Amino acid sequence: MEFLCHHRDRPGSMPLRQRLLEEHWSYMDRFELIARGPTFSGGVLTGSVHVVDVPSAAAARAFAFDEPCYQAGAYRDVLLRRWRNVLGRTMWDFPGGREGGGHLVLGFGEGEPADLVPRRVDELVAYGPLLSDDGVAWLGTAALVRSDDPGGVLTAGRYDAVEVYEWEFGGRR
Repeated sequence: MEFLCHHRDRPGSMPLRQRLLEEHWSYMDRFELIARGPTFSGGVLTGSVHVVDVPSAAAARAFAFDEPCYQAGAYRDVLLRRWRNVLGRTMWDFPGGREGGGHLVLGFGEGEPADLVPRRVDELVAYGPLLSDDGVAWLGTAALVRSDDPGGVLTAGRYDAVEVYEWEFGGRR
């Protein structure tokens, strides 16, 4: 089961995050990750996104809440949603390579699913629907995108809210 986890920083947590960087990376090395990396707003670190493949919703919760920075109080909150890897690849398979930045785009909605078939595939690093834990209800769409118009990967007016963060490829090189 694939899950998207967005740990969002609490104000003032950067020194703590820096001290725990190796512990964080060592923790992440234990998991099968589809994508990962820090998020920013105006160049300021806002959090960390991880797309992980784990056996169950309980394992996803353990992944999110056992993470060292979370345990130490670095994050103000965590978004954890079941996700489906529509592109069928990891970020390391993205044809555009790891150089350069990108964006995390989160569209939140309900009801009839939107954007199940991605547009502008050549700009997408990772893409898929956000789902309920049982995988039945559509709750939105999440994309890691390298584009000058990141919000344009989602259908305008179809989401209750759209969040866009600067994003960088993360993890060990």
